Amino acid sequence: LHVKISPERAMLVRRNLETGGKVQKFIDSECIRRMKPYTPFLSGTLERSATIGTVIGSGTIIQKTPYAHYQYYGIVYGPNIPIFRNGIIEGFYSPPIKHPTGRQLKYSTSKHLKAGKMWFERMKADCKDDILRGAVRYSGGIPSR
Repeated sequence: LHVKISPERAMLVRRNLETGGKVQKFIDSECIRRMKPYTPFLSGTLERSATIGTVIGSGTIIQKTPYAHYQYYGIVYGPNIPIFRNGIIEGFYSPPIKHPTGRQLKYSTSKHLKAGKMWFERMKADCKDDILRGAVRYSGGIPSR
């Protein structure tokens, strides 16, 4: 009995599983799409940063804004020194090096009801089965029930 097995690369390509292939592009795009309701929203910059900073198919979602890290982990970093003009707080000055204050951020849910810290992890907990079923479809596999 002789069994001929295709090279690994050929098998991956046949199933769209190669690096940067259709399956990985689907997963990246679907994760970004499904993260939106979980992502804090003020101006939309943080939400858009996932699309702008990510190379779809790379397997890595990048949200590169100056505050993404603080928002993601939900901890207020400081010091945040108030700037006053005519006795009214106009804004805050933050030095280049900040430290965690121990206080939790408070997130507005007026735009995204599920907005809060660790939005990717929470989205994944809620949506991973649907994303995996889609990936199986893109690979030509048979989804399990």
